[in-house]
Amino acid sequence: MSSLDDQDIESRIADLDDRRAKALAMGGEKKIAQRRNSGQLNARERLAYLVDEGTFWETGLLGTSGVYLEDREKTPTDGKIAGYGKINGRDASVVVNDFTVKGASTSATNGKKIAQVKRIATERGMPCVFIGESTGARLPDAMGSRGMGALLGNDITQFQRMRETPWTAAALGTSFGSSAWLACCSDFAVMRKGSIMAVSSPRLVSKAIGETVDLEELGGWKLHADTTGQIDMFVDTDEEALDAIKTFLGYLPSHHMEAPPERVVTPGSGADMADIHKILPAKRTQVYDIRKIIKAVVDKDSYFEIKPRFGKSAVVALTRLDGKSVGVIANNPLHRGGALDTQACEKIVDFLVMCDSFNIPLVTLVDTPGFTIGTEAERSRAPGRIMNFMNAMTLVSVPIVSIILRKSYGRAYVCMGGGRHSNNIAAWPTAEVSFMDPRFATMIVHGLEPGMEGYEDALAQTQNDIEVWDMASIYAVQDVIKPSETRDYLIRMLDIHRLRMTNGVGKHLMRTWPTSY
Repeated sequence: MSSLDDQDIESRIADLDDRRAKALAMGGEKKIAQRRNSGQLNARERLAYLVDEGTFWETGLLGTSGVYLEDREKTPTDGKIAGYGKINGRDASVVVNDFTVKGASTSATNGKKIAQVKRIATERGMPCVFIGESTGARLPDAMGSRGMGALLGNDITQFQRMRETPWTAAALGTSFGSSAWLACCSDFAVMRKGSIMAVSSPRLVSKAIGETVDLEELGGWKLHADTTGQIDMFVDTDEEALDAIKTFLGYLPSHHMEAPPERVVTPGSGADMADIHKILPAKRTQVYDIRKIIKAVVDKDSYFEIKPRFGKSAVVALTRLDGKSVGVIANNPLHRGGALDTQACEKIVDFLVMCDSFNIPLVTLVDTPGFTIGTEAERSRAPGRIMNFMNAMTLVSVPIVSIILRKSYGRAYVCMGGGRHSNNIAAWPTAEVSFMDPRFATMIVHGLEPGMEGYEDALAQTQNDIEVWDMASIYAVQDVIKPSETRDYLIRMLDIHRLRMTNGVGKHLMRTWPTSY
């Protein structure tokens, strides 16, 4: 066997340098310039913004199309940049789609790259980040029985979610096929306004159904914000999307067998507690913004709301209390008086599953007249959504502390943490608990309508019966607290109920719960 002489070695090293340079050039200067002129970041600019400087180690840099030999020169990195980098000092697996190469379409080669970094993330305890922009499957590769047999179904774990590590995704620009799949599989997905996320492109959909399809109606940000709930946050720029991913990951552990990271308490936290009772209106039928109460209670500048325009009668947010990650679930009287509809149920269940899977304790702030009823609710499968909600609450294994601020009526009392569904329940003196609104109860139980003789006396008695003192007397709430005591109370209760024996790690009973259903 002959060995390489020095000249051969130098030549091959130079060849490697040349191949690397071509791969790093992506789809060429012309395509990169077009993106720059349109104000869009390219894939490597997005990568550089996301990861800590000098920490990214790329895998598969020299990967190209493995199907058509003539395409190898035209497919640097095969359209997907994959590897490992640090995000705010912690390791993560990262995939950034390069739209300048074949529209970042999915192929056999880049599919292997994605599978590799996901597998390493799972086995080594790192979050996965998917920066999506894609036209979907690369049709020449996938066409025909050979293409289907080679490309699809060969990795059973491709879309399997066992929630060992957090997954995050960004839909930036055109996000069809795998970019949509991975966003829907992720624990947190952010979308830049003006982007489109859908199963297939408008061109294909238009041909399939025989009519022109509007981009925004097919998969625009308002559709996902208001109707589908498949995206958690909407931003104006790529940079804001990447910042959102960094912030989200800062609340979560790197993997499910460790507690979330802790932070220094922000100066000024709790400064508004003395006046927090003033946020709650004097009249129990008057609405208010629950976000003001949440922000007053939690650490300053730690409020990170998820799905703000979907299921608006509930608010879910990642926050911190005393520097520790906490998930907050609250009713929002600004929308339908805080009555929970099916969208709100879906949003809360998704949040319960995510927090429990990654060891984040929960706080519920309760002010709800119950679940929405009527034909619209039934058509939206309200009974099934409510049962999913109740089932999820029974499976939560991280600490839950609940505070009833005002109304807690009907079955929603249980879903929002009533009874044994919380480790500890407190109430403000303004709390009211009953099976239904006292006005309806008066009409149904006493057969009296407003204006009838005896109605006001019966209503007064019914309202007296729903005050919190009777619950406190039978220890159905563990404490009645002043509104100003809420922050200190929650911090202490969460500390008392922390999972000492497992170092903050829960049982993860919902780890296989679908991310989209």
